[in-house]
Amino acid sequence: MSGDSSDSRPATDGGSASDTGAPGADSRPAPSEQPAPEERDHPEGRRNLEGIRIDPVVEAEHESRRAVISALVEDEPGVLARVSGLVSRRQFNIESLTVGPTTVDGHSRITMVVEETDPGIDQIEKQMAKLKPVISVGEVAGDAVTSELVLLKVEADDPAAVHAVSEMYDGRTVDAGPETITVELTGDNASIDNAIGAFERFGIVEIARTGPTALARGNTPTAPGEKPGTAGEPTTHDD
Repeated sequence: MSGDSSDSRPATDGGSASDTGAPGADSRPAPSEQPAPEERDHPEGRRNLEGIRIDPVVEAEHESRRAVISALVEDEPGVLARVSGLVSRRQFNIESLTVGPTTVDGHSRITMVVEETDPGIDQIEKQMAKLKPVISVGEVAGDAVTSELVLLKVEADDPAAVHAVSEMYDGRTVDAGPETITVELTGDNASIDNAIGAFERFGIVEIARTGPTALARGNTPTAPGEKPGTAGEPTTHDD
């Protein structure tokens, strides 16, 4: 075959498919025709686990409620920050959070109060369960025993009246001076709120409130799978 045979393919002018209107042409507007960032639509609402935005209208179909979540965790540096960070990153609001040791060495209990919809509470539990230090987590079932501690510092203009209100709410005076009196109160959320309202007339100078901690009543485990401390069998991860 000789090397001077001609190429029978049709000549082209180098144009692309978009120049000829062929299917698959890029129909996006030119950069100069696109709206400025401040003019673009910005959907509202948070994203779900798949990264899809949750429709606020659909989300509103579920009413928010107050839930107490208990988690058994292994004592590791930063575990509290990991738990609170995970919840806040998903735009769930933590109303209060307490942590303390359990009957098992090396384990702690985190008690968290949230105001969320049922789907939101379910997602909080599922996401916390994925964290390695979390042994067991779940909403405290039924009519749990809850209590919190509050320190109130009030003005000492009428010490006798402060003492009387303190006794009314089973509080005790932990510090008294010529200008202020500090009272310690414990109880459930409603009784603490009522006590604070009663002390407001004296002038509350400072307040420190722990938030509730809770245990399930009777033989019901507070966290799923939790065993009594006397059994000598600490709760383990569900594998």
